[in-house]
Amino acid sequence: MAVAIVTGGSRGIGLATATRLVRDGHQVMLVARKVDELEAAAQQIRVQVPDGVVGVCPANLRDIDAPAAIFDVTYEMLGAVSLLVNNAATNPWAGPLTEITSNVMDVIYQVNLRAPTMMIQEFAKRLQEHELHGAVVNVASIGGLHVEPMIGWYNVLKAALIHLTRQFAAELGPRIRVNTVAPGLVRTQFAAMLVDSLEDRLSERLPLGRIGEPDDVARAIAFLLSSDAAWMTGSTIVIDGGNEVMGMF
Repeated sequence: MAVAIVTGGSRGIGLATATRLVRDGHQVMLVARKVDELEAAAQQIRVQVPDGVVGVCPANLRDIDAPAAIFDVTYEMLGAVSLLVNNAATNPWAGPLTEITSNVMDVIYQVNLRAPTMMIQEFAKRLQEHELHGAVVNVASIGGLHVEPMIGWYNVLKAALIHLTRQFAAELGPRIRVNTVAPGLVRTQFAAMLVDSLEDRLSERLPLGRIGEPDDVARAIAFLLSSDAAWMTGSTIVIDGGNEVMGMF
């Protein structure tokens, strides 16, 4: 089995994805900023998969030196990486684009777009060094497919991440496959405010009658990383309980 890196791996979709990958027999490096949350997440995985292999690497993805350091640590602990999940994201802003400051724009850009770009660059370099093939999944959002009030900059960068996926897919094939998942509203700490305000109303209108759970997205990510998706690259899988069908934002 393979070695995988999952950014934003200490909770939510990242933790669910890491857990599923460990269950599938992969060795997984969890990446997030807070070491205590990483250790708690790793312990949670070990309880669920006692014979699984999981490591932790605290890192701030706003740091331009972080990608190289993450791959160095992972190689030393687990070996050469052939699977990458760019899940980490931030959004410390809610309001119209006319009012967002340059400093806030930079923070969101650094984590949500620059970091995935640099992680894939580093991934491609290391794969070439080790003469391996690999797969990447970027975690975007259905927000990257719509115009919405209040989180416009976040959505602009998720749209850019979807296009980044296509660009890298074109440049890195056939050695590396690059795909995207675009989740709808999922029950995570990151989306807690939206879950609290929209869950009941949205669940009533969705064809599947509920908002998402982290494992709903994790299953799709695991599929895209697997050999079952061997002829898929540059694709975006929407996972939203039918939100797109109903034409809702």
